Amino acid sequence: MRNVTYSMSASLDGYIVGPDGGFDWTTPDEEVFRFATDEVRELGVHLMGRRLYETMLYWQTVHQNPSLDFSTREFAAVWKPLPKVVFSRSALATVEGNARQASGTLAEEVERLRAEPGEGNIAIGGATLAAEAAALDLIDEYRVRVYPVLVGGGIPYFAHHERRSDLELVDTRTFASQVAYYRYRVAR
Repeated sequence: MRNVTYSMSASLDGYIVGPDGGFDWTTPDEEVFRFATDEVRELGVHLMGRRLYETMLYWQTVHQNPSLDFSTREFAAVWKPLPKVVFSRSALATVEGNARQASGTLAEEVERLRAEPGEGNIAIGGATLAAEAAALDLIDEYRVRVYPVLVGGGIPYFAHHERRSDLELVDTRTFASQVAYYRYRVAR
């Protein structure tokens, strides 16, 4: 069965976006960028909210820039063909690239994707969608790259819904840039 994973970058105080809406502090160095690219290679589909979808549209056309470095071109080559499912409370007129709008609830989409033949994990992207998935007990693994910065507020990595989930540490890594990676499996 395909695992559902939630992977994002976060500040040490637990935010994916700062109080000013910025996330420039999450710009990865080469080592972290390669790691994130390899993580995307493991995916079979990516589920995301509208805001993350709009942010990631950048990768639909970035490959057209001839001055890009290899790592950026490589990430774009992995991201662009990856199937994406977009959840939005405000209907989008269209979605671009290898994306479709969700036709069911989050639970229905995950159930359908788990039942389909195919390889690769099912990724959840965006804090709001991840909080909904966690409340429904759909997430199998949490993966976070913790940046050595305190931003003081903003959008949390995970909005708590007063639900306890016990986790098992599966992997950890510290990068030269002092970014720390933690991968936890939900203990069931």
